[in-house]
Amino acid sequence: MRKVFPILFLIVFIGCKGPEPRKPVQVKSKSLFKESVERSKKLLAQEQELIKTIIEKDSTREYIESPYGFSYFYEIEGKNSAYKPKTNDKVVFIYTVMNMTNDTIYTAEEIGVVQHAIDKSQLFPGLRNGLKLMKELDKITFLFPSSQGYGYKGDRNKIRPTTPLKTSVQVIRIIENKDSLNLKQ
Repeated sequence: MRKVFPILFLIVFIGCKGPEPRKPVQVKSKSLFKESVERSKKLLAQEQELIKTIIEKDSTREYIESPYGFSYFYEIEGKNSAYKPKTNDKVVFIYTVMNMTNDTIYTAEEIGVVQHAIDKSQLFPGLRNGLKLMKELDKITFLFPSSQGYGYKGDRNKIRPTTPLKTSVQVIRIIENKDSLNLKQ
């Protein structure tokens, strides 16, 4: 028993050291941010190259580069009106969402008729900006890089993350807001 007591005392003494403080976790947020920016730039460049290839192969349509960072072409150009919607105008439209190989993701029937207040409703960025380029009865197909679509999250249903989209949109009606009438030129 005399030999056990000093060993037990040594174990207790060594085990009773005070808690050691943890070292702070160092996160280099600048480097993570830079990596994220670089990854986004690389992805955008790849998607723009894909869109460019699609446009080059399609000699039957005249594509237009938008100031918002996507391309589009007219399927039907509504000649009855020159008015394009302004902030707070309502646009009634239908649309179909496809991937770049023309596989339909959402049909116009699934989505239904949509009424959107310009700059007010929750639409993905490309569609929100694309509607500003349209007139009544226009039907336009847009080619959006994923940054103009649902981005890194997808729609958490059928559209996967970082999916560039092709969207066919037809404006049925533009309901002018009385405040935007004063802005007409």
